[in-house]
Amino acid sequence: MPSQQPSAGPTARPLSLGAIALVLLCCLSWGFNQVAIKLVLPEIPPFLQATIRSVGALAVIFLVAQARGVKLWHRDGAWRAGLCAGVLFGLEFVLIYQGLKLTTASRAVVFLYTSPFFVAFGAYQLLHERLRRLQWSGLALSFVGVALAIGVPQPNVDASVLLGDLLMIGGGALWAATTLIVKTTRLGHVPAERGLGYQVAVSIPILALASWLSGETLPQWPGPVTWALMAYQAIWVVGLTFLMWFGLVKTYSASKLSAFTFITPLFGVAAGYLIMDDPLTPTFGVAALLVTAGLYLVNKPAPATAVRPVGNRAP
Repeated sequence: MPSQQPSAGPTARPLSLGAIALVLLCCLSWGFNQVAIKLVLPEIPPFLQATIRSVGALAVIFLVAQARGVKLWHRDGAWRAGLCAGVLFGLEFVLIYQGLKLTTASRAVVFLYTSPFFVAFGAYQLLHERLRRLQWSGLALSFVGVALAIGVPQPNVDASVLLGDLLMIGGGALWAATTLIVKTTRLGHVPAERGLGYQVAVSIPILALASWLSGETLPQWPGPVTWALMAYQAIWVVGLTFLMWFGLVKTYSASKLSAFTFITPLFGVAAGYLIMDDPLTPTFGVAALLVTAGLYLVNKPAPATAVRPVGNRAP
């Protein structure tokens, strides 16, 4: 895979208020997306749902690229990285949807959001984004907050549930790997529409094959509400918020940006409470505080160190 050393500027660039607002919008959208997937499942099975979502999203990406004058297919040497990222993108959702069949939704969310730890470790190894002890503590604190909000650990866990947990961790690792590919290859230097287009296009045959191998079929023609929720997933979530995320990943610190995704499960729990009448306990408030405190620690600037001048040299 062709690689290009990223410049020190974008990699170390702190998150601006605008970037934080965009990533929070993405997390809010992804949190509701979990509810949308659950609502669609009775009429469209999971792998087929993901395939339809990618097809619709690719159409949206094409229209955005046309409007902005971006060529989706260009011989710039990024296609190898795009192909690799696309395979990981497709396999990520295969693992996630298969894991959801075996483990509970609450456990699935917690184990999927091990992804920021994989990103932090990979960014340290590949990008030299070194997190301080305080920032690692922030990641751990946010993860504990997510686990507390969802309500794990849970009793009576059998081998199949543990397998589902492992598949979700695998999905989180592939999500992290895709993020790191964007940061460490030419894919990070192409327009967001082209970079995401590679991923979505390659994921379509992978997800379609998974649907076929699973024997998925439509029990009946879906109703208008189901298609509206599918449009939300394809047009807004994958087609637009994933474009935002791709642009953010290219510009800002991968570790700090990824840490914000811990908020997504909290939005998912809140959406479940507001839309599906899922229970919401006082523990959720404590969990939200833990996640917020963890994100503060991750994004807290390093203290300035005074440099003592030597001889006539300026500090």
